[in-house]
Amino acid sequence: MMHATRHARCGLAGLLVVLAAGVPGRAAAQAPAYDVLIAGGEVIDGTGGARFRADVAVRGERIVAVSRRALPRGSARRVIDARGKVVAPGFIDLHTHLEPLPDMPGAESHVRQGVTTAVGGPDGGGPWPFGAYLDRVGAAGLGMNVAYLAGHNTIRRQVLGTANRAPTAAELDRMRAMVAQAMGEGAFGLSTGLLYIPGNYADITEVIALARAAGDSGGIYTSHLRAEGLGLLEGVREAIDIGRDAGIPVVLTHHKAVGKAMWGKSVTTLAMIDSARSAGLDVMADQYPYTASSTGLGVLVPQWAQANGDTAFSRRLADPVLRDSIVKEIVFLLENDRGGGDLKRVQFSTVRWKPDLEGRTLYDWVTERGLPATPVAAADLIIEGMLAGGASMVFHVMDEGDVRRIMRHRWTAIASDGRLSQPGNGVPHPRAYGTFPRVLGRYVRELGVLTLEDAVRKMTGLPAARLGLTDRGRIAEGRMADVTVFDPATVADRATFTEPHQYPAGIDYVIVNGQVTVDAGAMTAVRAGRVLRHSPKPRSPETRPSR
Repeated sequence: MMHATRHARCGLAGLLVVLAAGVPGRAAAQAPAYDVLIAGGEVIDGTGGARFRADVAVRGERIVAVSRRALPRGSARRVIDARGKVVAPGFIDLHTHLEPLPDMPGAESHVRQGVTTAVGGPDGGGPWPFGAYLDRVGAAGLGMNVAYLAGHNTIRRQVLGTANRAPTAAELDRMRAMVAQAMGEGAFGLSTGLLYIPGNYADITEVIALARAAGDSGGIYTSHLRAEGLGLLEGVREAIDIGRDAGIPVVLTHHKAVGKAMWGKSVTTLAMIDSARSAGLDVMADQYPYTASSTGLGVLVPQWAQANGDTAFSRRLADPVLRDSIVKEIVFLLENDRGGGDLKRVQFSTVRWKPDLEGRTLYDWVTERGLPATPVAAADLIIEGMLAGGASMVFHVMDEGDVRRIMRHRWTAIASDGRLSQPGNGVPHPRAYGTFPRVLGRYVRELGVLTLEDAVRKMTGLPAARLGLTDRGRIAEGRMADVTVFDPATVADRATFTEPHQYPAGIDYVIVNGQVTVDAGAMTAVRAGRVLRHSPKPRSPETRPSR
């Protein structure tokens, strides 16, 4: 009896399978063709080409259809109504300070800007040990994709500490081997911070040797120039020479002209980029859309005075002759370089030893102490701050004309230089929350510096090509489904220099590897990001110079 019942059930199940297979559309109705359908939006595909109305369909991790004819709404598990919105590739940030990522794996301050991929390890500060760090970060569950550069400063510090000298042949070999190791473990290239300790102590031959090791593995070279104020032109020339002699593509990162004496010099630096490209060198820049920079208090102190660590700095200050020299150089930098000639241009961002300074200026601190608002009085306080552990600063020292000129240049990508942030932590530069929406809102919609199509190209196709990411940075069938949907009429940054912890407006949806991570303007708990690792690829025509 039991056998008969079982046979009857099996026969019935088989009959139902046959009947279902014979009913047209039955299987399709049970299993939608797409996971997400972004319907009715204006697609700006990342190439710089004109926008077009299309439906974009996602299945799994990939874009599987870009149709100028409407696709059936019932063909998808989830439909996003994008009418009146722009559908763009997810933004790619070539310069991000990802150090807080282990504590902020969701990367909300970036993702809510529309960023789906960010590159860490800039300014010579890449992680070490490299591969082990990537493994650890990748296991955290990330809100966006991340990639990393090997850092010259990190590697030099491992071998030489903060010594102000050239490496021996054996030490240089060790550094080269470390760069090669990082490249083998997935680094996208080498970054330098030649303004900073200890990178500033390296001469060009050392940097060329290490850049060649990165270039041999198909990597790129990104450079925080040795000088961005006085010495800017020499800094650009050095980076171009490194690219030529090492045979490696170059990015002049967060390109700018610092201090009144250098305002307008972007005319010359951009001409230098054009000249290098005409000569067959692969040189480009990235930029953030603000007239203020952000870095450590130490840029106002001469590098020689900081050699060999904090105790050496203290010992030099104990020598009246050396202290006098240090003060004079700080005064010079305040008047002519990063200080902008005005104590009110120097703003505190994160100050662990005196949090009440955060958001206030060097002028405020001097007057609070009852001192004259002079560079000499300020120099003594800067020394005091350095001995207390330094601080993160914002320097209001760039000209809007240079910002617009650099932005318009064909070979400038948009990049934030922002540090991952969350409300309540210090008073960071607003670029941490607003870089990409600011370009779309202020510089496209309000000022017309860029077309929307070119702005999107500078945020997507251009940086993707620089990194050799052939499956990201474009809306096209077969590409990874990294997508940002924004409202061109309302997209805007809200973060300010005094109140930076504000998420932008108009970024409605962000999709990372096919998963909706920002949904109707709200951050979700989805963590679909991953660590991207470099593997040698031919360079894209997007960045290859024309001859």
